[in-house]
Order: sequence, then C-alpha cells, then structure tokens
Amino acid sequence: MLRNALNFPLKTSLPRVLNSKLNSAVFTHAIRMYSNEITKDTLPLKYGDNPVIRYTKNHEWIASHKDSNAFIGITKYAADALGDTTFVEVNEVPVDVEAGESIGSVESVKSASDVYSPVTGKLIASNEALIENPALLNEDPMGESWLAKIEITNPEELESLMDHKQYESFLEDSH
Repeated sequence: MLRNALNFPLKTSLPRVLNSKLNSAVFTHAIRMYSNEITKDTLPLKYGDNPVIRYTKNHEWIASHKDSNAFIGITKYAADALGDTTFVEVNEVPVDVEAGESIGSVESVKSASDVYSPVTGKLIASNEALIENPALLNEDPMGESWLAKIEITNPEELESLMDHKQYESFLEDSH
C-alpha cells in the first residue's frame, strides 16, 4: 500500500541536524516510540482472544483471530504519511481476494493509494463508519479505523508477514 505516497525518506522531513550521533539516536528512539501497535479496546482486538498481529512492507496491518476472521487496516506510519484522509473506498463484499490484491483505496490531501490484502480470503465486511467519515483514519488507524474484515483461507500466509518488532526494524532500516 501507499507505494507512491511513502517513497520519500522520513529524514528529509526532519531538520538537517540529524547528522550528529546524538540527534541520530533521538531519531531512532522517536521511530521506536512511533505507535504502530493495534489500539487496545477496539474491535480488531476485542473480537477474540489473543489475535495474531502482522504487518506488510506496504504498511498494512492484519489482526487475525482463531476463527480465521481478521481485520485489515493501514499503519499509523502510513496514515501520517498520507496526511488528512478525504476518501476511503473498500471493495464490495463479499468478494474473494488473493494476497497482494487491491481491496480498496485511501485518498488524502497529498495522494491516493491502493490498500492491498496481506492474505488470501473472502472480504466479508467493510468499516462503514470509516467510509462515511474518512477523517477517522487519521484519528485511530491502528484500531477503530480498520478498513475490511476478511475470512482467511490460507492462514500459513501470515507466517510470511512481519511481527511488530520486525515492522519497526523495517521502518528504521528503510529510513
């Protein structure tokens, strides 16, 4: 997701003083503090016990539950990079999708980007509240602003995705 919107180095938006060791350490700490974790007490976590949370290199997250249902959204990093969201679209449901296939799009004041399914399955619901009020995506992208609910048909695909620590390392290494 967000391939075009996120093709800029994060450091270019920060002051040039990041070249010193001290400021570089501050930058690294800021990246680690950047919350790309699912918001507690929101539907993606409350739906079931102990969901498996994974991330893609395209900045989507998926919260998978024991009954093979999962919620898909975009990370806080992606939402912040996009800026103020003006439009959210999710494919009509129900529909079968393959891993890597577009399941919708997000438009903002900066750009428009497709959202891709991290896994193969059947989209069974979309977040109507988010579609009606796209600005919610900027308020809680890691929780109540999930985009779609999917019934996973190939749970093994989750193993190829990043956990939270791997995703944070990916962000650090990418920028």
